Amino acid sequence: MTNLSEYSSSQFDAKVRENDPLYENCGEANSLEHDSKATGKPLRILQFLRAPVGGLFRHVCDLSIELSRRGHAVGVLCDASATSSRIEAQLAALAPHCTLGIHRIPLRRQPGFSDLIAVKRAHAIISSIKPDIVHGHGAKGGALARLAGTAQKKAGHLLRIFYTPHGGSMHYDAGSLVGRFFLKFEKQMTGLTDGLIFESTFSHATYSKKIGSPRCPVSVIHNGLRPEEFAAAKHDRGDTAADFVFIGELRHLKGVEVLLRAMAVLSKEHNVKVAIVGRGPDEERFKRLTKDLGLAERVTFHGELPARQAFSLGRCLVVPSLAESLPYIVLEGAAAGLPMILTDVGGIPEIVEGGEIHLLQPNAVTPLAEEMQRFLHSPEIFREWADWLQQVTRERFSVKLMVEEIENFYCRSLGAEQQHNEQIAM
Repeated sequence: MTNLSEYSSSQFDAKVRENDPLYENCGEANSLEHDSKATGKPLRILQFLRAPVGGLFRHVCDLSIELSRRGHAVGVLCDASATSSRIEAQLAALAPHCTLGIHRIPLRRQPGFSDLIAVKRAHAIISSIKPDIVHGHGAKGGALARLAGTAQKKAGHLLRIFYTPHGGSMHYDAGSLVGRFFLKFEKQMTGLTDGLIFESTFSHATYSKKIGSPRCPVSVIHNGLRPEEFAAAKHDRGDTAADFVFIGELRHLKGVEVLLRAMAVLSKEHNVKVAIVGRGPDEERFKRLTKDLGLAERVTFHGELPARQAFSLGRCLVVPSLAESLPYIVLEGAAAGLPMILTDVGGIPEIVEGGEIHLLQPNAVTPLAEEMQRFLHSPEIFREWADWLQQVTRERFSVKLMVEEIENFYCRSLGAEQQHNEQIAM
């Protein structure tokens, strides 16, 4: 567990503005203000997730930091085996806000007997810090929070258990063997859930279709951005910038293979280049495919970089995902005013709702190549869309609003539970 007692909030706020990798451009004037309106007594809140990477981790960080600034005691439990210099730096930056600690235990991506040990360890952590709220994020984090939290409930401790899928098991095909396993498990977990939070209407609808109508209170709360993220990106570096940039986890669902094959089509007529930013389980396969397609001189793999830094590597952000929930990279690109090419998946239509932005069908090479060619020929159209979307995103998606709604949902659930227990006692 990370020791946090040596830090004060003021010390951290000074430190974070110097070198916090989560908030590269965070200035004093743009910091989130503490909301002095208390909703009842301060809560003890433990957030669960598996890997501290990607948009899910960013969501947990934003939520934890702002809840802490609102006076709540927050802790995080995540995987001990996922590690890199960037992960360790991000956890170190998060630590001063986590007065309940950052707890790391081994958590494998796929289910197995090791999960039984993980549940036992998680239960011991819950028993020691006695949270009011346990909130699981993603399939593994949600399972662990609900199983360990329920064990603590049976021991007589009053707490409420929340779950946000973030896609997770919802991405599986209900007709596949693996999909049937995960979705059946999700159905078994519904009775252990006190509240469901979905980051998009799409996610809520998908859950209802694959799992069934929720048996607990539900709230749809969009992800949010910090005020300083709405500064324009320096995305046009002349001859040094690639035409396109991809930013995300390098795995099948993110559509990287589709992008590479579209590049192969496009490169027959254009001297086009793409920068690929991120790491993931399919990274080596994508690098081999790049060579096989003859794109070694046109595609550059940059590894992991902060999104704002990565934006400068290309003139247009391509998000060719095959499945999504409500992707942060689209929100971040919109806030930075970056031209984007997007697929019509998950909650992306909710982000661009009300505009004329053209969304592509996923897993379609030729339409993607054609849209990329359209950008090369008429970039001003995409810049106009980007300007409109930046303003819309500023109005609809903020961390402050996101956390206010989640905090209120927590408190309503706890209030209902306490009222119910008082009625039983009378």
